[in-house]
This record gives sequence, structure tokens and C-alpha cells, in this order.
Amino acid sequence: MRILMVCLGNICRSPIAEGVLKHKAAESELDWTIDSAGTESYHIGEEPHKFSQKICRQNGINISGQKAMQFSKADFAHYDKIYAMAKDVFTEIKRIGGPDADMSKVDYFLNERIAGSNESVPDPWYGSEDGYIAVYQMIDETCDAIIKRYK
Repeated sequence: MRILMVCLGNICRSPIAEGVLKHKAAESELDWTIDSAGTESYHIGEEPHKFSQKICRQNGINISGQKAMQFSKADFAHYDKIYAMAKDVFTEIKRIGGPDADMSKVDYFLNERIAGSNESVPDPWYGSEDGYIAVYQMIDETCDAIIKRYK
């Protein structure tokens, strides 16, 4: 199973999701490839946001080695499942993929926990550290649902 988590800049939400799902997959002895990317080029090559790293570290997960990458059309061929962290991200994934993109591979991340909700994971970038804590909890619960569904 090859999974890609996608948010806007690939330094807040999707790196947390990548780290949490990698951790849970390893605990469940699943041989999955899990990566993350952003639809925008703002932070290419940067480490995850300091609060993303901190909240993961507090939960026993080290994401400091991740580097922001940009989502590309080629990702449709490389990944089995592509999760959009938000509505604007879903729209950009579709635009980047173009008319030939296999959108059956793409879903809203939170739909794994709340089927058909098409809800967005809030972007904690503009808020305080507390926002990252809330986002982590949401991502953690959703990653549990992904493991349960695909294990």
C-alpha cells in the first residue's frame, strides 16, 4: 500500500499525518509506504513546522527528517491512495492531475473517520500551538481508522 498525505504547504498537517500513520503502520507490522506533499511550493525542502515536530515528539514520533515536497501529476501513478487534508487541497489535486487523473485514488482524509463528510482538517498555521494539538488528535484518530480499514 502506497499512501500520500497532501496539504497546502507540506509543513503542518500532512507531515503530522505522514509521521503518525508511519508509526501506526510499523506498530501493526504493515509494509506500507507513506509520504506527504503540498499542493503549493511555499516550503519545498523545509522541515515540518516547529509545532508539528513538537506535538509529534511529545507522542513519541520524530518527523524532523521530513522535507516538504510539492504534489505533482506523477503522484497519481506512484500512490494507491491520496488523502487531501482540506477542500482547497482536494480541488488543487484535481487541477494538478488534469482531466486524465484517476480521482478514484483521492479522498478527503477525514472521510476515513466520518464517511462522506468531506470535512477539512483545520490548518493550524495561523494559530497558536494549541491548534496543532487539536489537529494531532484529529489526525491520530483518523490514522487509527485507516489502519483498521486496510489492515
